[in-house]
Amino acid sequence: MEKQKYSIGLDVSTSIVGMSLFLDNKLQKLKHVDLTKTKCMFDKSKKFEEDFISLILKDILDNEILIDNIYIEDTLQSFSRGMSSARTLMQLARFNGIVSNIVFRITKIKPVFINVNTARKSLGIKIDKNSDKDKKEQIMEWVDKDLGGYNWATKIISRGPNKGRVKFEKFCYDIADAYVICKAGIVINNEWFK
Repeated sequence: MEKQKYSIGLDVSTSIVGMSLFLDNKLQKLKHVDLTKTKCMFDKSKKFEEDFISLILKDILDNEILIDNIYIEDTLQSFSRGMSSARTLMQLARFNGIVSNIVFRITKIKPVFINVNTARKSLGIKIDKNSDKDKKEQIMEWVDKDLGGYNWATKIISRGPNKGRVKFEKFCYDIADAYVICKAGIVINNEWFK
């Protein structure tokens, strides 16, 4: 009997790591690791490793199921208007490397790095620059529609101009990005082998 093949997608940041798990071409899990209260890079790395194993890998490792590919959003290669400082980008690149190494060490799978623009293009996601919704909101809408609706975590704003408004929890955007990266990796990988 042929083993089922899993693909993992990661959206890495120093505050939240979004994770997605696909079986063949079907979504199995959307998870995240919250690192917002963890300050030290080494402690963040340890927490990521522990949560990655318990939230994503435990069932796979216990059942000796084949992990086919791991896709990680590539770090930015140049500055964009309105983006993070050089220090933040360097910190993110460093942590992306640490996470990539942890994933490789545990799974023995070399991650494939996918540029966010390549991922969106491969899935036909078009960002409307004239929209009053930012990129993250537009990605969330696309992922929610692609999933046919999903039970996203939400919160009600308790003060300020948006008081009473229901919004997605911050980590939902990172999970949505991990979904896009993994699904794009699967699409791109299937194109390579046609």
